[in-house]
Amino acid sequence: MLMISPRMATGMQEKQYTPSLLNFFIYNPKFGPREGEEEKKILFYHPSDVEKNEKIRNVGLCEAIVQFTRTFCPSKPAKSLHTQKNRQFFFEPEENFWIVMVVRNPMVEKPNKEGKPPTIEYQEEEILDTVYGAVLQQCYSMYKLFNGTFARAMEAGGVELLTQKLEKFFYRYLQTLHLQSCDLLDVFGGISFFPLDKMTYLKIQSFVNRVEESLSLIKYTAFLYNDQLIWSGLEQDDMRILYKYLTTSLFPRHSEPELAGRDSPLRPEVAGNLLHYGRFLTGPSNLKDPEAKFRFPKIFVNTDDSYEELHLIVYKAMSAAVCFMISASEELGREFCEQLDGLVGPQLTLLASDICEQYNINRRVSGPDKEPQFKFIYFNHMNLAEKSTIHMRKTASVSLTSVHPDLMKILGDIHADFVRVDEDEEIIVKAMTDYWVVGKKSDQRELYVILNQKNANLIEVNGKSTYFVLIPRIGSKVKK
Repeated sequence: MLMISPRMATGMQEKQYTPSLLNFFIYNPKFGPREGEEEKKILFYHPSDVEKNEKIRNVGLCEAIVQFTRTFCPSKPAKSLHTQKNRQFFFEPEENFWIVMVVRNPMVEKPNKEGKPPTIEYQEEEILDTVYGAVLQQCYSMYKLFNGTFARAMEAGGVELLTQKLEKFFYRYLQTLHLQSCDLLDVFGGISFFPLDKMTYLKIQSFVNRVEESLSLIKYTAFLYNDQLIWSGLEQDDMRILYKYLTTSLFPRHSEPELAGRDSPLRPEVAGNLLHYGRFLTGPSNLKDPEAKFRFPKIFVNTDDSYEELHLIVYKAMSAAVCFMISASEELGREFCEQLDGLVGPQLTLLASDICEQYNINRRVSGPDKEPQFKFIYFNHMNLAEKSTIHMRKTASVSLTSVHPDLMKILGDIHADFVRVDEDEEIIVKAMTDYWVVGKKSDQRELYVILNQKNANLIEVNGKSTYFVLIPRIGSKVKK
């Protein structure tokens, strides 16, 4: 669906159209090598109602572009194709399996006088290859999390099983793809860590150890509070995509009012038996229901090595959520879920209350929030830690930022320059709106600072940004 935002210019109304998804398809050139068999190459195509010959023509064009660019650099074929109206992105996640995403460029429709047709101006430079290329890679990573690799599906049931899996997953997933909300954070795909004092962190570590010892079926655990990660037993790449699923899809569907700390009247205790607030976000919605379903989503991790298929149990109490991952070969029924609920519910409720209380104490000590003179985005490539004071809210469907989109575009351009070089680098840009934008790349860390210093000069800006670089490192030392 098109998002249209009107704006006034020279007394006449213009319409601005944001980027939108035109086509999304997956093909394998080895499946239809002979003339007349071209349709066999196509494993998935969106939208599905496109005429067959058009599908074949679009896939054939992409195949030709990839093959042509291979003649110049066999190891690095084309990643994108720029045209006036569209931008095409190519990604080969597995050998001979290609995913293509075609995005319509943003455009402005300007009305003309005397009843003439409106003038269309395409803003092709507003689309950043790094951002939408990362979005395309996320599509595959999310598919792989819930379905495993393309090759494993081919081994299990051939092309028919693979096409069924692709249809089932991408039919729903592409509806959640809001391209107008994509920005630099989609490139990083990082994890926001919750800052904790040592004692509270040790309490969480002790809780995880006790639960894993009592419920020996659990292979991996992840602990989050307020949509921020505190503890994870998964490998970084697996946790990164699971974190994105939790924070942009699962948690928003199960949002609830926040409860206060230990002294909250909403936290009753009866004769030493805590009436906890724990509940399953995946699996049974009500354990007391005699017809409750004990089915959990399955995820695939370590696909490059041991290739593990796991049940994903997500359990939440107040603002604390725990993910328990158990081998998919295990049968999970009512008895196990009641045991987990009885063990985890009371402890997690107490722990969530303690974290909330400690968080509120820290906020009172630090004093009231003040509007800073600068805003920043920070990312650490080593532990995937990210922090942003630019984003007021970032979900799959909306990205609310506290700065103008033109400044976000500058941040993306600076990052694209960083990608081209291996050395540490610093870039300072003076925006037309009198803002200063500073990008620093150093020791596998990237920092982007936006300063509202109208009368500052280059030397002053450079000095202030050097001071700011120390700030976002606070709280990023928490590792799994």
